[in-house]
Amino acid sequence: MSYAPAASLPAVTGVRQRTPLNRQQIIGFWAAWAGWMLDGMDSVIYALVLSPALTELLPKSGMAATAANVGQVGSIMFALFLIGWGMSFIWGPIADRFGRTKALAATVLVYAVFTGAAAFAQDIWQLAAFRFLAGVGVGGEWAMAGTYVAEAWPEDRRKMGAGYLQTGYYFGFFVAATLNYTIGATYGWRAMFLCGLVPVVVSIITVLKVKEPERWERKRHEEKLIPASQRRGPLAQIFRPPYLGRTVVMSALLAVAVIGLWAGAVYEPTALITLAKAQGMDAAAAAHMASYGTALLSIGTILGCLALPLLAERIGRRPTLAIYFAGMALSIVLAFGWAFYLPPGTALPVFMVVLFFLGIAGGNFAVFSLWLPELFGTEVRASAFAFCTSVGRFVGAGVNFALAGAVKSMGTLGTPVAFTAIAFGIGLLIIPFARETRGKPLPD
Repeated sequence: MSYAPAASLPAVTGVRQRTPLNRQQIIGFWAAWAGWMLDGMDSVIYALVLSPALTELLPKSGMAATAANVGQVGSIMFALFLIGWGMSFIWGPIADRFGRTKALAATVLVYAVFTGAAAFAQDIWQLAAFRFLAGVGVGGEWAMAGTYVAEAWPEDRRKMGAGYLQTGYYFGFFVAATLNYTIGATYGWRAMFLCGLVPVVVSIITVLKVKEPERWERKRHEEKLIPASQRRGPLAQIFRPPYLGRTVVMSALLAVAVIGLWAGAVYEPTALITLAKAQGMDAAAAAHMASYGTALLSIGTILGCLALPLLAERIGRRPTLAIYFAGMALSIVLAFGWAFYLPPGTALPVFMVVLFFLGIAGGNFAVFSLWLPELFGTEVRASAFAFCTSVGRFVGAGVNFALAGAVKSMGTLGTPVAFTAIAFGIGLLIIPFARETRGKPLPD
């Protein structure tokens, strides 16, 4: 009996092996993912405890705890949180100068400490200050985590790492909902804010256990050799060639994505409660339906995040984002412009079905975790990531307030929210101006 030589054996030599992750890369990823997950939890906690917290604090602040005052002050609180969230650009230069893991740990520490501090607020002014400062930390975590994973993971795995990382935020929704059903229902809104202190543990682990990416260490060493008089700050560099056009385009695309986030995530619970009550459910049952809808939206988004890197590697970043943006536009129109106005008994189940597909399209945020790091060099990567996300949040916040005014003036929720689909049409026109990076390695 004779045997074929090893060189002629099929399949085995053609199998593409993925680079194994080392212990540091695994620990670093889970620290970043946990921080992003707890970031999502923190963002949802306020929405869940808004009514009981303001009902208690408004009288202590010299205001009656009426529904109108709760709504008005709650909107102002949310605005302050968004402004803090938009201040995330301050973290980029910190990360580019002092390190990814240090900045990541600092963002987690800031939002954890001030979320926990909100549990001790004695009036609405203290609560507003704590929410603003928590927002500053929350806003920076995504940019720091996304930059770290892109630089620390091997080239053949970092794309999927971006998708995995993005799921953390939406798992945070589940954690917040679970805490509200258990701790919040039993011990009240202050206990919910105290739960926000948990990320402090993640911050400590990040500092003690996670090393800086070798790519950043090498670049930082090279920069130290450049005379101080010739160095430019990272924020200044992203507004100079070759980065200026990329900064403008990606900021615009993120603004479009954020507008969709508010339309889907902020108004979805209110829409479900409205439809549930129209179908004859009481307040408790309607609130539960809103929780189920949020969970369904989150499941769809997690699936969308996991699918996106595979699609982006197969057809490219620009076509992938175009597909997701088109999905957002169609889903928003179908959910808020059509299903919302169907007859009672039909509207709620149809809205829930469309909501799942809205969640899948909402996974478009994963493309930015993948794409943004590929557009900028190591010396400015964190600053560019943080700045582009900040611009998107400020624009999205402005549209959100205009949308709130439209809802009030039109006396209906569905139609104004449906109009936000126009933003994704504009986004589809902007995408061709973005730089395609499919098949290209992460730049040094």
